Amino acid sequence: MENKTAIPHVYTAIGDVSEMLSIEGISKSHKNSQQGYSFRGIDDVYNALAPLLTRAKLCILPTVLDRIVVERESKSGGALFYITVKMDFAFVSAKDGSSHHVVMFGEAMDSGDKATNKAMSAAYKYACMQAFCIPTQGDNDADKTTYEVQATTSVATPNKITANRMLTDDQEEIINLGKKAFKGAQINFLGWLYTSFLTNDVTKLSKEQLAKAKGYLTDAIIAQDQQP
Repeated sequence: MENKTAIPHVYTAIGDVSEMLSIEGISKSHKNSQQGYSFRGIDDVYNALAPLLTRAKLCILPTVLDRIVVERESKSGGALFYITVKMDFAFVSAKDGSSHHVVMFGEAMDSGDKATNKAMSAAYKYACMQAFCIPTQGDNDADKTTYEVQATTSVATPNKITANRMLTDDQEEIINLGKKAFKGAQINFLGWLYTSFLTNDVTKLSKEQLAKAKGYLTDAIIAQDQQP
């Protein structure tokens, strides 16, 4: 008799929710006031998913893996906080405990204290959109409000990057090299730090990472100087 491996219930549950959503869908009941497109708000997603997840015996449990904060300036001179979060959503079956993890990034901008909440909501919404195959055309919940920001022209000062913590000589050298290598573009420098070392805070880099960063940035500066 052929031995068949039982399929973990979490995948059956995800398939069941996808099937129910393909019939019921999630309507686009909100409109972006600046750009005029319709989108599904996070509450629409919660309201649609709550009864379906309960019926399918499926839980979605979030964990924040990382968070990046960049302060920008609006065209009116006010502060805007641009947040990127890396989230791990565990899709867990309440029936047999099986699970599947979906890692998703969320981005949002806000002039107050809501940017992180918006970014987490955006990550949750798009994790569900992709896991359950929900159409996303015109969706941009984090951009319910469209902000106009000043162009970034310089890397933030060392204290600003490190939240007013004291820097070692090596850490300050990395920031100064970053200014030169990325021609003063703060977003590019912080993005490179995160991509290379999974943090945009130089105070969190080990001695080995600082040495590696110094080598890369120095080589990049030399290459730029050699260009005609």
